[in-house]
Amino acid sequence: MEFRKYQHVERFGSEETEGINNGLCYVFPKIDGTNAQLWFNGGLRAGSRKRELSEDSDNAGFYVWAQKQENILSFFQSYPHLRLYGEWLVPHSLRTYRDDAWNKFYVFDVMDDDIYLPYEEYKLILEKFGIEYIPLLTKIENPTYEELVALLDKNTYLVKEGVGEGIVIKNYAYRNKFGHVKWAKIIKGGFANNSSEILEKEIVDRYVTESLVKKEKAKIENECGWNDKMMPRLLNTVYHCLIQEEGWNFIKKYKNPTIDFGKLNYYSNEKVKNYVE
Repeated sequence: MEFRKYQHVERFGSEETEGINNGLCYVFPKIDGTNAQLWFNGGLRAGSRKRELSEDSDNAGFYVWAQKQENILSFFQSYPHLRLYGEWLVPHSLRTYRDDAWNKFYVFDVMDDDIYLPYEEYKLILEKFGIEYIPLLTKIENPTYEELVALLDKNTYLVKEGVGEGIVIKNYAYRNKFGHVKWAKIIKGGFANNSSEILEKEIVDRYVTESLVKKEKAKIENECGWNDKMMPRLLNTVYHCLIQEEGWNFIKKYKNPTIDFGKLNYYSNEKVKNYVE
């Protein structure tokens, strides 16, 4: 197996997650570290969100830590075909986690080839090897947005004061209208440093969709092919679409808000990079 980038978890209510709450939803605490993964290919391999790691090219010490974990090595001896996705908890934006929670790997998804294992299945496997995982907050059938928001204050997982970053909603039977498996997230309103930053993130999460990015990338590819030098053009094109095609929509929706367009551009660029391998 080779490195495989983890899917982007989309904002609840976006085009990418429309209808995810129709059915049985699994709700998990969202923790604020750095995305990480482990798999086996002639030895234990580790990755960050965007690349494979090595001793000489690590990410916050995750690769070096993983190589020393005998329980994880034993797990892959028994299940070499599985891949672990999780959060490597190192200081990021939220700093209120318990002292004993840092520098640990918390699994939030297990994949067998391109299939996500359901929680009840991977939970039992991980427990056999003492591998930590993010526990289920609750299961809820056909939840409303209001019911999901009410769960934000129940996310006290690993935090020593207050509540966590937000929640992640999974519906294992769900495929969005594009045929993709997607998970949704709701972020606690007071989490970001200020309300303006929340707004710019929310606008980008709502309007910069995977379908938009892939459509504009395909146009560039058809015109002149694709290589890494085309990325700045794609970033600018998507940002232009956001302003020109959706500007009036988000001005109306948020009632003539004050927008930091520098932040809006930054979050747009980050979203595009998440979608492009």
